[in-house]
Amino acid sequence: MKDISQLLALLGDEKDALLSHVCKTIGKEQLHLPNSSHLDSVFLDSNRNAQTIRSLTQLYHHGRLSDTGYLSILPVDQGIEHTAGSSFAPNPIYFDPENIIKLAIEAGCNAVASTMGGLAMLSRKYAHKIPFIVKINHNELLTYPNKFDQIMFGSVRDAWNMGAVAVGATIYFGSAESDRQIIDVAKAFEEAHTLGMATILWCYSRNDAFIKDGIDYNTAADITGQANYLGVSIQADIIKQKLPIHNGGFSSIHFAKTNPEMYTKLTSTNPIDLCRYQVMNCYSGRIGMINSGGESKGESDLAEAIKTAVINKRAGGAGMIMGRKAFQRPFHEGVELIHAVQEIYLAKEVSIA
Repeated sequence: MKDISQLLALLGDEKDALLSHVCKTIGKEQLHLPNSSHLDSVFLDSNRNAQTIRSLTQLYHHGRLSDTGYLSILPVDQGIEHTAGSSFAPNPIYFDPENIIKLAIEAGCNAVASTMGGLAMLSRKYAHKIPFIVKINHNELLTYPNKFDQIMFGSVRDAWNMGAVAVGATIYFGSAESDRQIIDVAKAFEEAHTLGMATILWCYSRNDAFIKDGIDYNTAADITGQANYLGVSIQADIIKQKLPIHNGGFSSIHFAKTNPEMYTKLTSTNPIDLCRYQVMNCYSGRIGMINSGGESKGESDLAEAIKTAVINKRAGGAGMIMGRKAFQRPFHEGVELIHAVQEIYLAKEVSIA
């Protein structure tokens, strides 16, 4: 394991800028920041029942980041989302879902998130050893031509029966089918809370019309921020979002409603400020936002993961949910990569901007 100075050195020429940046857009005092008492300060005043708060406590108080307010989750749903062959060809041991769970345990993750079928196969053996997050909807790629629509693959009740502490779902905000997806997921989250389970929403923007002049605004801060706001509005307890790459999607594509101060007062071009705007849209950080680790690119994975973690933490985010960068490499290397990211959230050297 590299020490924190070695990990921060991977930021390269961006190190000083990322570590010394001070947010002059949305001050950190405006946010509910991750900490050991986050659940008490946020959810005890909410409508979440005692069982749901207990489930959230299991998530936040497990693994190497236990009792910090931060989350490190291993998500492996790509066998459906990206096809099993393309996802697991680099490391075929993960066709067996037991190895997915073993990786999350060995890496000290807060939880493992995977498919209904995969987790169900091992639920009696592992559901009491690491929190299960069951992904209940997916976009399958076997339809030709491919379509992009999240459909239900399982029920909340089935996830509860296998001992899961949370359900996860995706909504493609901006897609033609988003209205139905919002209704489906809102109903599922209501049932999950009734049963005492936590809810996690993959808040993704998906519309080809959001690509203009060669710029993909599906990851723009303004569009993803609004997706987050819709996600917390249907009572997601945790938001998963991609790190923002651009801004100005609304104004460039000429849709929705904007205010000039969205781009001057509330954000800047700095990646930490862009991510903070995403956090602000999660009820000012009352709902924790975790950023995804993204695809595996090989040798650059560690440096990219460390950069994402630094941006997320300094922006006021609640952690990372990283899959492909970890499981598309040898088992022990995957463990080391996850541990490295966790070190960023444990390090006092990385402060809130």
